[in-house]
Amino acid sequence: MLLGIMSDSHGRVRAVRRALEIFDGLGVGHIVHCGDVGDEDVFAEFVNRPFTFVWGNTDSPSQGTFAFLRSIGIGPPESVPVILELDGKKFAIFHGHERGFEVAIDSIPVDYILHGHTHVRRDERINKCRIINPGALHRARPKTIATLDIDSDLLAFQIIED
Repeated sequence: MLLGIMSDSHGRVRAVRRALEIFDGLGVGHIVHCGDVGDEDVFAEFVNRPFTFVWGNTDSPSQGTFAFLRSIGIGPPESVPVILELDGKKFAIFHGHERGFEVAIDSIPVDYILHGHTHVRRDERINKCRIINPGALHRARPKTIATLDIDSDLLAFQIIED
């Protein structure tokens, strides 16, 4: 399965649409957004897509946001990290600003840790865990997303043109 990873869209719907076009073209089977999503317009882009996300430090969900997410079939995260299992691999999804994030990197028993927050791409292995930050869709040069082939462990970064 090919996993699409993005972060830090900060409400930039056009950038999210471009990212989704790339994911669609590559045949991505599931999308993870590592936080600082933005508003309801961004969430609407994920309707009818396998999608998992976490809140970022600039996300301020209201009761209206929760109602909107329920109305389009997207469940908000109940805790951080969000633990996701796909094709026999375990993922911990953070934004990266959370208290205890750095400690979790050394101690959480998962195959992958996905995060955003820094707006800087990252691909690092610590012990048996691979830590991936896809970069950002806002305030980044270049703007990037990532794809991970879960079966082969092949990671690729894609540039999103302005």
